[in-house]
Amino acid sequence: MMNDIDIKASAAEADDAQFEHKVGELDFIGLIEDSIVRHWNKDAFTDYQGETFQYKDVARKIEKLHILFEEAGLVQGDKVALCGRNSSHWAVAYLAVLTYGAVAVPILHEFKASQVHDIVNHSDARLLFVGDHVVKDIVPDEMPNLEGIIQIADFQLFVCRSQKLYDARERLNALYGLKYPKYFRTQHVHYRRQDGESLALINYTSGTTSRSKGVLIPYRALWSNMQFACEVYNDVFPDGEGRVVSILPLAHMYGMAFEFLFEFHRGGHIYFLTRIPSPKIIFNAFNTVKPHVVISVPLIIEKVIKKMVWPKLEAPSMKLLLRLPIISQKILDRIRQELYTAFGGQFNEIIVGGAAFNSEIEQFLHRIGFPFTVGYGATECAPIICYASWNEFVPGSCGKVAPRMELRIDSPDPQNIVGEILVRGMNVMLGYYKNEEATRETLDADGWYHTGDLGVIDEDGNVFIRGRSKNMLLGANGTNIYPEEIEDKLNTLPYVAESIVIQKGEKLYALIHPDYDEAEHDGLDVSAVHAQMEQNRQELNNIVPSYQKIAGIRIYEQEFEKTPKRSIKRFLYLNEDV
Repeated sequence: MMNDIDIKASAAEADDAQFEHKVGELDFIGLIEDSIVRHWNKDAFTDYQGETFQYKDVARKIEKLHILFEEAGLVQGDKVALCGRNSSHWAVAYLAVLTYGAVAVPILHEFKASQVHDIVNHSDARLLFVGDHVVKDIVPDEMPNLEGIIQIADFQLFVCRSQKLYDARERLNALYGLKYPKYFRTQHVHYRRQDGESLALINYTSGTTSRSKGVLIPYRALWSNMQFACEVYNDVFPDGEGRVVSILPLAHMYGMAFEFLFEFHRGGHIYFLTRIPSPKIIFNAFNTVKPHVVISVPLIIEKVIKKMVWPKLEAPSMKLLLRLPIISQKILDRIRQELYTAFGGQFNEIIVGGAAFNSEIEQFLHRIGFPFTVGYGATECAPIICYASWNEFVPGSCGKVAPRMELRIDSPDPQNIVGEILVRGMNVMLGYYKNEEATRETLDADGWYHTGDLGVIDEDGNVFIRGRSKNMLLGANGTNIYPEEIEDKLNTLPYVAESIVIQKGEKLYALIHPDYDEAEHDGLDVSAVHAQMEQNRQELNNIVPSYQKIAGIRIYEQEFEKTPKRSIKRFLYLNEDV
């Protein structure tokens, strides 16, 4: 005889069409509920080299938090903030907030304490879930309206200003036992539904040009991004069997959508690193987990190529062999296989996004046939705007506009004259929280979101980004200068780790952080590195148009400050002395 779990699971699996009707169109919460029921006994979350939770464990933890919320007096629409490194309990708390009907406020754990205070206060959060390393820096008195601060690691109270919250936490296990005296089963999984326009979360941007804004993300945008991932990866991410390593911050829409929510919907097993994602840790995890999909930011790929591949190709004997067509192809095939193995060896493709990709490295990966693609998105679109699969991807582009979205270039000749990229559709935000002026500036009356990015589009619909409108510089003769294009060339020159091009008067200058590790490996001292940077400047000036020539350089000993998606916070350096 089948038990209640078997009956519920088999019924859901037997009639997908009936399920789709049951959850209804745009029913994001229904998809989460269904996944928990269908994958009840499968592994859901693992803290890398730590504890594993199955879907039934996640459901029970969600239910306990629901009881805590209800007893503490939280109601639908109340804000609950989360700030901590990626972990199973972070994911549980996030799902608990949404399925309760509250509004999640994910906060990037890399933010300074003062930024966390500001976001908590600005968002009107009633509760804050906080990670171990964050809790040491925050000052509860700076967030006076919070009713409680809950530690993510064990869901214990760190600060409590509400008697109802205190009593609920003290009696939580007893309350849970009273509600479910004969165990919590699949038939008890029933969450509060939300329509597509309802507010799901407020996601504060990491910001390369200004301070954070609270992006209002509706449920339709979460649903549409999940549906997009299903359309792209359903065939290669097996239901109930797929694996992924969660590297990118869950508090950022890129990691949240494509390293967490999609995989959870598909019954996947998500491994959270729970620590700073150094290259060594990342590739140890890839080797162990062997993920079915890899989501990356350019910096990770670029470091791998520069450290693992470039040195081999620069050897004199290798340069000679690469001139021989048959041998050259065999060498490139071997490099492709080594890279494929380094990322676990079982993925279909690597999606690169979040920042500009170095063109030289992109061209090399395309040359060796490595399965990668470069997407384009924004927090305001939760996040996907453009994508193309790796075997259709046009190098230099960021793919074509995603399903349920429209895109146009604000230009008299979109194929040849750069203009601002405008998008509208199901992924687009509702606006900015408590910021009507910024909302009006960004969302026009016809529903177009003005991205602030500049680009062109070819006749086949492939979008090519040229830079940010706020970064664009004006040359002495009125020529538009896109500093990202110059930086891309500069970053491929010897011992340049990263750079920023700024303008002083009518002249351009480069701020450069050298790759000191590589220089030391090659026997260069500091003075030699500085001499090389000047040589790089002269070499760059020989290959760029006159209006892009660099008048001088300034060396930075430390890395430039970055957002969590590894984009340089350019606005911090625009007024630097050179």
